[in-house]
Amino acid sequence: MLHRVKDVMTMPVVTVRPDDTLQTAARQMSDRDVGPLPVVEDNVVVGILTDRDITIRAVAAGCDPTRTTVRQAMSRDLVCCQADEDLESAVQRMEEAEVRRLPVIDRNSNLIGMVALADIALNADERTTAQAVRGVSRPEN
Repeated sequence: MLHRVKDVMTMPVVTVRPDDTLQTAARQMSDRDVGPLPVVEDNVVVGILTDRDITIRAVAAGCDPTRTTVRQAMSRDLVCCQADEDLESAVQRMEEAEVRRLPVIDRNSNLIGMVALADIALNADERTTAQAVRGVSRPEN
């Protein structure tokens, strides 16, 4: 059975705003037990913030997490998918970008969900799951 992204995506999504502080974002991650946070401005995804972004781009550089904004540390190179896409297409995007999660957007770039490797593992066939895991787990060259 071919799944669509909308069949397996997680909703609602925990998000942060670009002008939130890194401390606020880290608290969201901790309180909600989530990893990467989509950065949303006017309901449009403008970036994604990971714990690695906070650690490497801000803390290691000596930035104060109570004053540094999400915008200053977020990743801007976004890879998204759409809810109507087939799951194999989303897996291919994950492989190409070597990411474990994709924001799911509508045709107006509004955030409507997230699809993660775990969602695929729980809902897709073994071949699709194995392909996704192999694709996002390639060692650095």
